[in-house]
Amino acid sequence: MDRLQDSAWQYVAEVLRPEDLPMLAAHALVDGHDSPALRELAGLPRRSDVTEVRELYVQALSELGVPLPDEETAGRRLLVSLAFGLVQGDLSPKEVGNSLSMTVAAHTEEETQFLSIAAEYSEWIGPDDLPAWERELQAAAQLLAASTDLGSGIRVPASRHD
Repeated sequence: MDRLQDSAWQYVAEVLRPEDLPMLAAHALVDGHDSPALRELAGLPRRSDVTEVRELYVQALSELGVPLPDEETAGRRLLVSLAFGLVQGDLSPKEVGNSLSMTVAAHTEEETQFLSIAAEYSEWIGPDDLPAWERELQAAAQLLAASTDLGSGIRVPASRHD
């Protein structure tokens, strides 16, 4: 999936930080995309006004014909990206549990099962219960990854819990 298209669902799912948007725009220019708003966004410093950064990002996507998905679609893509991240070893079960956001959405039975198990994570989960939870989450992630209609090209968003 194209970096800009990928960023659109991450933006709507609120996992793409505004301070990362200027660098994303610079990478998009290198990838061959070009628009006035994209060039302006790429030239901004990381700590620019958040409102200006967001407006330029949305304008750049519009100029480039990249639609912003609705919240449900963005939430489903986030959920699937977490499942793929776990299956591919890019995320730990703990990181999956910590990466859930209010915008996560489930539509299919597999998405619902994965979300339900992931939402059970807490930093207070007992050491005796943790291995079983991790196994359940891994199994649910594998089922979701094998059954999703959202594609495996989804990139795992950068952790918001740095």
